[in-house]
Amino acid sequence: MTGRLVHTGQAIVDLAMRVGALPPPGGDVLASDVRLTAGGGFNVMAAAARAGAEVLYAGEHGTGRFGDIVRDALAAEDIALVQPPTTPDTGVCVALVDATGERTFITETGAEGTLTAEHLGRVNLQNDDLVYVTGYSLVRESNRDALLAWLPELMGQLVLLDPGPLAGDVSADVWRGLLPHVDILSCNAAEARTMSTVDGVDEVPVRITRIGAEGCDVSEDGVTVRVRGFPVEPVDTNGAGDTHTGVLAAELLRGEDILVAAERANAAAALAVTEYGPATAPKREEVEKFLAARAVTH
Repeated sequence: MTGRLVHTGQAIVDLAMRVGALPPPGGDVLASDVRLTAGGGFNVMAAAARAGAEVLYAGEHGTGRFGDIVRDALAAEDIALVQPPTTPDTGVCVALVDATGERTFITETGAEGTLTAEHLGRVNLQNDDLVYVTGYSLVRESNRDALLAWLPELMGQLVLLDPGPLAGDVSADVWRGLLPHVDILSCNAAEARTMSTVDGVDEVPVRITRIGAEGCDVSEDGVTVRVRGFPVEPVDTNGAGDTHTGVLAAELLRGEDILVAAERANAAAALAVTEYGPATAPKREEVEKFLAARAVTH
């Protein structure tokens, strides 16, 4: 392992509720399971840490009950903090998981939405670090402005962007300011369709589209390669994309080729969806065992 994953996004608290189906407008349903855990950006960081990466959380975290949950979870994964606690408390995401494993989110922003360029200036970057940026940061004015001021000052560090489900809410001007500094774009299929209309996206050196059980497409130098997926019976898809992105980053930091890293990320995401909860990323040895059992023979 060489550099670190430097996460500039938002670690928040997930209130995850398992339901048979979403209620109709004005209706109500009973949850069969309720959990209050660290989530959001924590899922990416935990996945990378379990894959063997050194991880640094550069985002904000609040003072209060929810901030304590996030800090305890980060400490349990040996993830270092850059910022001291601040006010208000950390935000919360209500995640509704239906009987098919699909999830629906409602998010309230807290301290993690108050990042500034001064905060990012506290990050002591190393040359071989990989910087993670999420589209959630780009719809929060303070975080967005901080990143647009900070990213042009980077000195050769790789930048990985996960635009997320709110990519369509980001203005064209923001994308024009951000994309020239992005080295790797990682999206699910819906996000890739949204990003396909954005000026400058074709200039990103590496573009990855996650397509669930079918694996992912990796586009580089005008060539697109399908990297095999691993069909499993899903229990909960919450956090699958985060697992993929975190493991991808960890493998790249290890020096793996992008196609090898993508296959390991596909395997990790497959394992993650077989368990209930947002932070279900496997450890690296579990991925190795999973891949060994599914080795392609010629």
